[in-house]
Amino acid sequence: MAEPPEYNETFMREVDENLRRDQMRDLGKRYSGWIAAALVLFLAASGGFIWWQKHKVERSERQIEQLAEVFKNIGAGTPGAAPQKLDQLSEDGTKSVRATALFTRAALALQQNDVKLATAKYRQIAEDSSLPEPYRDAALLRQTALEFDSLQPPQVISRLSPLAKPGNPWFGSAGEMTAMALIKQGQKAQAGELFAAIAKDKTVPETIRSRAVQIAGSLGVDAGGALPPAQ
Repeated sequence: MAEPPEYNETFMREVDENLRRDQMRDLGKRYSGWIAAALVLFLAASGGFIWWQKHKVERSERQIEQLAEVFKNIGAGTPGAAPQKLDQLSEDGTKSVRATALFTRAALALQQNDVKLATAKYRQIAEDSSLPEPYRDAALLRQTALEFDSLQPPQVISRLSPLAKPGNPWFGSAGEMTAMALIKQGQKAQAGELFAAIAKDKTVPETIRSRAVQIAGSLGVDAGGALPPAQ
């Protein structure tokens, strides 16, 4: 009678390996059709994704070329069908193309003295949550600047409150309009302090800071040391 194999770690490892190999062979036989179908679906999905990415790149390139053509025509003083092309790109373009087309359409409307249309375009950008925040903030500033005379001071202050804070990239422009709204409300001391804060913020463009120093001084707030002395 044959002796049983030695019951040790090496023997157990060989048994385990043989068992795993048999299980994989049986699994392959049992599910070979499903595995093949899954592989085909994976390859199809991968191919579709690659095609879609390529299509998006080509589409974006075409849209950028169309924008460049519009800019060229506007620069040459022959806008022609530029408004219609910009309207189309603002609907169908990628996020950056849409935002650029809307800003350009608003600028073109202002050039044609159509303040109402320009304001509507800026509002459209500002309210489009799918666009990056810097685009929306810039549009909100321009919209507010165009509407400033028709808005009540509390509306201006409330609308610009997130931007009219030191350290915000739009603090200079938003702070100026907020301070002017405060003056309209009769809150001259508070407006003067805000102008002084603008003058002291070195991230704000110097032209705005210089103007802030002058207005703060006219309101009784000394911000003269905020700027370096003129050379």
